[in-house]
Amino acid sequence: MLPTATVSPYADAERKVGLIQPRGKRVLDTCGGLGYFAAWCLKGHASHVLSFEKNPDVLWLRSLNPWSPSPEPALTLTRGDIAKEIAAIPAASVDAILHDPPRFGIAGELYSQKFYDELARVIRRKGRLFHYTGTPNKLTSGRDVPNEVASRVRKAGFATELNGDGVLGTRR
Repeated sequence: MLPTATVSPYADAERKVGLIQPRGKRVLDTCGGLGYFAAWCLKGHASHVLSFEKNPDVLWLRSLNPWSPSPEPALTLTRGDIAKEIAAIPAASVDAILHDPPRFGIAGELYSQKFYDELARVIRRKGRLFHYTGTPNKLTSGRDVPNEVASRVRKAGFATELNGDGVLGTRR
C-alpha cells in the first residue's frame, strides 16, 4: 500500500479513502491489513465498514497497532478470504470499495476478471472503487499493472481513471 518512504501508511490511506468519499456510505474494505483504510472511513463518517483480512498474523499486528481502529458498531472485521467471502455479500449492497490486495504473485485471484465482476456485482450503481496497484515490475519487465487492472475493471462495468498509485473506478 505504501507508495513512498516519505509518506506514512496512515496519511497515504487518508488520501485514498478521500477518493471514495465515505460519508454516509457502506464501504467494503477487501483486504483490511492493519486497518488504515477502515480507520479513515470511520473518521470520514462511513455508515458501516465491512473489512476482511485472511492473515491471522496481520490481524494480531492490527490488535497492537495504535492507528488501527478498535471494534465498534460501524466496523465489521471478518477473518476471511475475500476471494471466497465475496460470494456471500448481497448484490448492490455496498456504496464504495477499497481494494488493496497483496502483490499479484501472492494473490493473483484478487486481480482476476472473475473477482472484478464480483466487485461490480456487490457495489451499487455510481459507487466508487479505489484499487491500489502500485507499479510492480515496471522497471524490470516493463509491465503496466495499473493499465492491465484498469482494463479488467472497465470490462466489469466501471468507468476508470488512473489516480496516483492505483485505479479509481465508478460503477456504470
